Amino acid sequence: MTSSVKVRERVGGLRLMAVHAHPDDESSKGAATMAKYAADGHDVLVVTLTGGERGDILNPAMDLPGIKERMPEVRREEMAKAAAALGVQQMWLGFVDSGLPEGDPLPPLPEGSFATVPLEVSTEALVRVVRDFKPHVMVTYDELGGYPHPDHIRDHEVSMAAYEAAGDPEQFPDAGDPWTVSKIYYTHGFIRDRMVLFSDEYAKIGKESPFAEWLSKWDPERGNLMGRVTTQVTCGEFFPQRDEALRAHATQIDPNGVFFAVPMEWQQRLWPTEEFELAKTRVKTAIPETDLFAGIDAAIAAGASE
Repeated sequence: MTSSVKVRERVGGLRLMAVHAHPDDESSKGAATMAKYAADGHDVLVVTLTGGERGDILNPAMDLPGIKERMPEVRREEMAKAAAALGVQQMWLGFVDSGLPEGDPLPPLPEGSFATVPLEVSTEALVRVVRDFKPHVMVTYDELGGYPHPDHIRDHEVSMAAYEAAGDPEQFPDAGDPWTVSKIYYTHGFIRDRMVLFSDEYAKIGKESPFAEWLSKWDPERGNLMGRVTTQVTCGEFFPQRDEALRAHATQIDPNGVFFAVPMEWQQRLWPTEEFELAKTRVKTAIPETDLFAGIDAAIAAGASE
């Protein structure tokens, strides 16, 4: 598999690579952080593993004649607009969306789709990109994929395998010169504490929270992702770019949906950060962090990384 988009010449600074399963994932998971680092002069690359070909139309306004029939093309157009909104580079790894299986029992995944491709095949494809772009930091999903979509879980597996393999000259020797990535993070966006905070703000003005139904079914003793978070990046001023990128994915994101329910002023005042979990590091850092690149400059100065 090869990308249809070549990584442009580097602009300087450090390099961040975010690996996502489908177009639109990059805009709902760590998007403001990427926009911040890009604005600060760092190179930011989104690697989209699949084309999102099997995505449903989730925005009623886009359920129009001809859209479903040309979904792969439409999603590429949407992705280009989202990347422009965030100010980041983006490339496709070229695998085919596995879709979200439904039913009891679940049907088998489509033959040849991303989640069915042998791990070594997709890992080599990602290693090739890592060795070309030479990121100091990678971002991916946790072991559950953020949620149990087969492509998200495979995204985690491929990203972690590529993180380990990219710097090993004995692995995938035809995939470029070895490059050792300094750190890899999991992105955590579905934070219960954040929903509770905003719900309390709605209660102060006598309105029902848009998260009320979710919270009513959410056992606070389970899924406490804040207990796993190691790194919070302050990026509230880039929330408008995040929302612009989300709206660019018009087939997937309803502009009247919950993504946009909370007033921007509340978000920027009450919770102006995005959350990450440091999964592995090869440089020294101190937890908690406020910067995904924490420890990298010192490592470069010591000659540990380019």
